[in-house]
Amino acid sequence: MKIEWGGGLSTLPLGARLGLTGLCIVLLGGLAASFQHMIYHYENRDERPEFSVDDVVGAYHGLNSPSLLKEALENGHPETLPADQRSILIEWLSGSRIVEDYDSLDLEIPPAEILDEQCLQCHTRDLAESQGIPSLEYFDDIKSISFSREVEPTPVKILAASTHAHALSMSVQGMMVLFLALLTAWPTRRIGWICALMGLGLMGDIGGWWLARYSPSFVMLIMVSGAAYSVGQATLIGSILLDLWRGKKPRTD
Repeated sequence: MKIEWGGGLSTLPLGARLGLTGLCIVLLGGLAASFQHMIYHYENRDERPEFSVDDVVGAYHGLNSPSLLKEALENGHPETLPADQRSILIEWLSGSRIVEDYDSLDLEIPPAEILDEQCLQCHTRDLAESQGIPSLEYFDDIKSISFSREVEPTPVKILAASTHAHALSMSVQGMMVLFLALLTAWPTRRIGWICALMGLGLMGDIGGWWLARYSPSFVMLIMVSGAAYSVGQATLIGSILLDLWRGKKPRTD
């Protein structure tokens, strides 16, 4: 049995419709899994827990972020902190023994003592949560803002290999989904706009991988374009599934 152009996929035999339904559902599951994989792959790339934009910046552009605590001290906060104690804290944060020297008894004045005396008036966990400022009450809180972060971008060889694999497979996948969508009874104009979203999204996503090496501002292009590709393709797959089982309905355009 041939598919009538514009007649819809519901004209296919039952076996073919069942097979296509299974394939489309698996493909939708793959799109969902790819989103979760992206989070697992990039989280902690910025050396901080949980997924954030900085993880993607670190992957494609690299990241050089100073310690937030050190930056605040160098900018004169708090103003009441004695100069000698400020120097001790900055020297501690500039070294490689941040964890070991935090409350070391070998030091004349350990950083923990200075932070307890000078900072806990404002930076307890309760006050920090209510005022939206960092907590300095426990070392677990202090660690998150003590370390400078320097993350190298993904090497060019790996990026080229990833581009080779994704550009070929994802574009062919998109074209196959589009071909099936064009065989449905849905209006071609609507399908065309969704196709534009999907195609331009993939171009922006993969192109952004390379552009982001020159400017971190392109990281947002990667994230928005990747979402556009996935949403566009998921919408087309949903349209295909509906058309497979909604009964014969000729195209109106």
